[in-house]
Amino acid sequence: FIAILVYVDDIVIASPDKIAINSAKFMLQHYFKLKYLGDLKFFLGLELPRSQVGIFMCQRHYTMSILEDTRMLACKPSTVPMEADLKLNAESGSQLADPGTYRRLIGRLLYLTISRPDIGYTVHKLSQFVFDPRSGHINAANILLRYLKHTAGQGILFKATLDTSIHAYVDADWGSCIDSRKSTTGYCIFLGNSLISWKAKKQKTVSKSFAEA
Repeated sequence: FIAILVYVDDIVIASPDKIAINSAKFMLQHYFKLKYLGDLKFFLGLELPRSQVGIFMCQRHYTMSILEDTRMLACKPSTVPMEADLKLNAESGSQLADPGTYRRLIGRLLYLTISRPDIGYTVHKLSQFVFDPRSGHINAANILLRYLKHTAGQGILFKATLDTSIHAYVDADWGSCIDSRKSTTGYCIFLGNSLISWKAKKQKTVSKSFAEA
């Protein structure tokens, strides 16, 4: 098995067989001018240090750049990404003077969820208000930034084990969206002990009961 990932002018070649990797490199060099940078350590903002335990994926440098650009490097850290009883809606607070700031922040946070499933639900909720962000929404985003200050180096460990069993977990709330009364579904999927997929998404229809949600 060999996988080749191409993004503009960056290429990652992955395979359990080093001979296959060298063969793919030779084939590509026959047609294109390539510069070999060695073992994968950094790719598109993803930091990928490896050890005998496995591959650890995080975005610490990217997280710190977000905190620096939002002037939150010196903020007081938070142990939670969002207050448990917080109920946001389309009219939470007053309108922002510059809504573009909120939209750019949410865009960067969405990319951060690649390696941070712990903030997936919070970013999902905040992204629902990019059309007309209010002061309540930016305050909730600031709590998330304080949480990122507390957990800047957190990420996902893909363990080097032979366990290929798949485990999936799913749950849903009931009518959590104040504006539409729609429910939110969340799931996560593990390959062995490694988290490989997760999502939080608002349902398309209104559920009439928790069982239906």
